[in-house]
Formats: sequence, structure tokens, C-alpha cells
Amino acid sequence: MRIELATVPGSPERPNEDWAATVLPASGQGGALILLDGVTPPRGDDGCVHSVPWFTARLGGALVELSGSRRDLTLQEILAVSIRRTADTHRPLCDLSHVRTPQATVVMARWDDREVEHLVLSDSVLLFEAHDGSVRPLLDDRLDRLPPGSLSTEAITDARVRNKEGGFFTAAADPSVAARAVTGRTPLDQVRSIAALTDGAARWTEMFHEGGWADCLGVLHKEGTQALIDRVRALEDADTGRVRLRRSKTHDDATAVYAVL
Repeated sequence: MRIELATVPGSPERPNEDWAATVLPASGQGGALILLDGVTPPRGDDGCVHSVPWFTARLGGALVELSGSRRDLTLQEILAVSIRRTADTHRPLCDLSHVRTPQATVVMARWDDREVEHLVLSDSVLLFEAHDGSVRPLLDDRLDRLPPGSLSTEAITDARVRNKEGGFFTAAADPSVAARAVTGRTPLDQVRSIAALTDGAARWTEMFHEGGWADCLGVLHKEGTQALIDRVRALEDADTGRVRLRRSKTHDDATAVYAVL
């Protein structure tokens, strides 16, 4: 088994709000990967005394523990329990009903000797490569299906579509959001490798259109996770006219995890 992980902050002056880990059970059979992309809040009150990295570290830690130790729970159940645990750690100090309470996108994959289970919530990317080289993206595309103008300002996004019916969902303080995640199971013999990307790393395909998902996974296989992020950074730096970047930040936190099963 080959597992690689790389992460680079969007700015050296700000903490990296991405979080990732892999799990290899002591039995030596199977494993799991977890990838979180913390949602940067706008400046101002978010009802919480804790930072986004504080939140992703605690949510991620709970996901790692349960993914490796509770094979009897589905990934949806694990996400729900982990959100509840994390919320309970700061409920006495913070307003968890605030629309901008710390939150994150979630990607999870867990495999044993029979199948691979997956979960995706919001806009991070999960890729499954088959033995013939074909690649299947497993995406939560609700952000792409929002009505025009839904993301035009932070106020409109928060009022109309953030964690709301008909909008998009992230892992915040409500355990019931786990039921909104995109989930599924795939026989293990149909999966050669798995990749998980935060949207900062997925820019190579989604923003700069340097290649499709199969090409992206090919970079991971031949050059590694750091090389993909380095390619993204080079494209960002070269887009001085902001043709692709447009209103996006020049550099976003970028994380990639790659596992050959």
C-alpha cells in the first residue's frame, strides 16, 4: 500500500485551515482517509471563541478515531457522532446556532478486504481509479447547482443557501447534516487507488482546466501529491491578469491525499 499526503497553506501569514489524516488499523487489514477543508469566515463575529483550525483538528480527530475503531458504524453515523462530540466541547462557550459557527467540508473513504465506503459533504473532491485506469469522481455538486446570485455576497449566501434546504451543507454543529452527505459503497476489486483533494488542490482541473480528473490522478501517481500542489501554485502565480482566478483568492489552502490500495 502506498499513501502520500501534502498540504500547503494559502498564505504563510495565516494558519492552514485544511486537515487530513489516514488510518491503518492494527489488524493490518483495510484503512481510511479523512480530508477536511475549513470554511474561512468573513471578518466579524461568528459566535465562537475558537478558530477554524481548532474546529477541524477536533472534528478530524474524532473522525480518525471512529473510522479506525468502529467498523460497526457507517461513515454517516461516524460523521454525526463526531460533529456532536466536537459541538459538545465548545457548546458552553460559543453560540453554535450562528450561521458562521466553525465548519468544514468533509471527504472520507474507508476500505476493508471487501469494499470501499465513501462520504463527501460539500465541494472537496474524491476520486476512485479503477484497474483499467478510468477515474470516477465522487462529488457533492450542490454548490454548482445553486440559483444564479446565491453566492454573490456573504450575506446572501448565509441568508439563503448555507446549510439550508435547496442550498449546500457543511459539517458545523448539527449532527443531522451527516444525512445530507453523498455516500456509497464500491467493491474493493473495482478500486485501484483513491485521491482526495480540497478545492485549493482541485483547481488544477476545476479552475485552470489543465486536464480531467484522470489526468489529475495521473499527476498524483507519477509525481506525487506535492507536485500537484506545486503545479497549482505555478498556475496561480502565472495568472497575473486573473483570467481564471477572477474574484477568487490568489492562493487557497491546498491539500491532496493519494492512496494506492
